[in-house]
Amino acid sequence: MAKTVILHLTGEDPILADLDDEPQPTDLFIKVSNMRRRDGKPVPYLAAGVQAVIFPWHRITFIELMPSEEERSSVVDFFRS
Repeated sequence: MAKTVILHLTGEDPILADLDDEPQPTDLFIKVSNMRRRDGKPVPYLAAGVQAVIFPWHRITFIELMPSEEERSSVVDFFRS
């Protein structure tokens, strides 16, 4: 099952994407699909109909792994009363 991630690329705004498997330390690149901006709009520098993109690690600053709906129910959010 694909995980939703926020991908922070060097010199670019963060984008949302789907990642099939978590990256391993030995990976040289990651393959993501369903790329979109954080507001849900298409990424402007991708051609129409692109299904997946492969990024080398030197282009990635960091990746945020977002919890799925199932995991979200077990995550404790901090809040103020």
